[in-house]
Amino acid sequence: MPGRTKLASIHFAGTAWFILCVGYIGILALLQAGVKWWVLFSLSGYGALITLVLISLYLFAIFRGISSSQKVKVEHPLTNTKQYTFFYVTTPFLGALAGCLGMIGVEAFSRFLLGITLGTLGTTFLVWVIIDPVIGLLEMLLPASRKHHTKRMAQAKAEKEGKQRDNQRLLTEIAAMEESDQYQWQEQLKLQAEQLAELLAAEGFDFEQAERRAIGIGAGAWHIGGLSCMRELRDMAIEICTEKYNNRDIVDYISFWWDGIGSWRSPSLG
Repeated sequence: MPGRTKLASIHFAGTAWFILCVGYIGILALLQAGVKWWVLFSLSGYGALITLVLISLYLFAIFRGISSSQKVKVEHPLTNTKQYTFFYVTTPFLGALAGCLGMIGVEAFSRFLLGITLGTLGTTFLVWVIIDPVIGLLEMLLPASRKHHTKRMAQAKAEKEGKQRDNQRLLTEIAAMEESDQYQWQEQLKLQAEQLAELLAAEGFDFEQAERRAIGIGAGAWHIGGLSCMRELRDMAIEICTEKYNNRDIVDYISFWWDGIGSWRSPSLG
């Protein structure tokens, strides 16, 4: 029995043969309706594009259906076997063979070819569209299949809920760590926050000197806790400055002084 790679190749060839038969029937019907050859050639470009899209979509279903991960052997004891899969993928060729046998004795080549084409289309439609779904449904009605399906769905639900709980626990731990870090930074950087507040509130200060002092403080905060620590220190400094000088307008020079320290970027003036 061929492996799954060979089965996929056979299925591809069978699908190509099936599409070819569909195209032959379509062209034959148009010719019998009186459509001229030049009209068929003008439609061939659009027809090829549509056919390519249909084949691409169908091939996705082919390889997805052949993949063993899509079917559970316990739930599909028949359709999951290699023998059934081989029968499924060779259906177009079996239909062509049936049509060929049915046309034995026919002398006209066009009728013989038409019989092969109709045999391919009829057999493929019967197996792929009717028989295969019915067998799959009957398989799922078996007691063992239903029991295993119910158990598998329950396990999948439990795993999903477990992952959700793990994610929620992880988010809670991260939030607790951030809160702990924030508390430690408030205690550790209180003096630096007061120094920054004095720089913001000072009148007539040397801007370059204040910037150098602020950069040193910001670089220290970056080494302690990165961008989050710098934001916490900036907020502490502005809060202290606002509390001490409630009636004054405070300009946030810190955001511009710290531009380029680590991943800190000053706000856009636009």
